[in-house]
Amino acid sequence: MPEREQLILSLYYYEELTMKEIGEILGYTESRISQLHTSILLKLRTRLRRMLRKDDLPEGVAAE
Repeated sequence: MPEREQLILSLYYYEELTMKEIGEILGYTESRISQLHTSILLKLRTRLRRMLRKDDLPEGVAAE
């Protein structure tokens, strides 16, 4: 994962900054940080789905 994406996730989830605060730090608008955050999460979900097969998931968890 690119460094910028790691930084956005780290600032949001670990440092608990708002998207507006992250945008101010990185020089982007709050809207752009929101777009990047959504894109990063979609990439992570896709990677996890590729890594996990339906048989690997715990019982009761549906694979999308």
